[in-house]
Amino acid sequence: MRILLVEDNPAEARLTKEALGETGVRHELCLVEDGEKATAFLKKEGGYFEAFRPDLIFLDLNLPRKDGRQVLREVKGDPSLASIPVIVISNSRAPEDIEHVYQLRANCYLVKPPGLEDFFTMMRRVVDFWWLTARLPNEADIIGFPVVPNEFIA
Repeated sequence: MRILLVEDNPAEARLTKEALGETGVRHELCLVEDGEKATAFLKKEGGYFEAFRPDLIFLDLNLPRKDGRQVLREVKGDPSLASIPVIVISNSRAPEDIEHVYQLRANCYLVKPPGLEDFFTMMRRVVDFWWLTARLPNEADIIGFPVVPNEFIA
């Protein structure tokens, strides 16, 4: 599983990395600290020309340089990126924040729980759903190439 974490708070980023590590699911995680870097990563611009296409994006809303809502708007408005599930993780329980994020076509809105164990449980459930239950689009399917099964790749 390839995950892009867009989070400007180092403590929150570290906590998310630890929680993902505890899930037991093999993953590759890339962290970017602001909205402009997130957009550059996803569009393979700037220093990100070799960036992977994430299977899942964890997005904070309150980011420097470009707000998370703007990042979400750009991702879901770009046909080459729109199929990537975006999970917004926020401290806000405000109904207007939740409604706005879903209007921008986020796939999920999660409120950060106050306790460490609850946060780890939430992340385990997210990964279980998005990796073990849901079917995610394959990059080859999106760009129009046939999918080659792993056993045929040398």
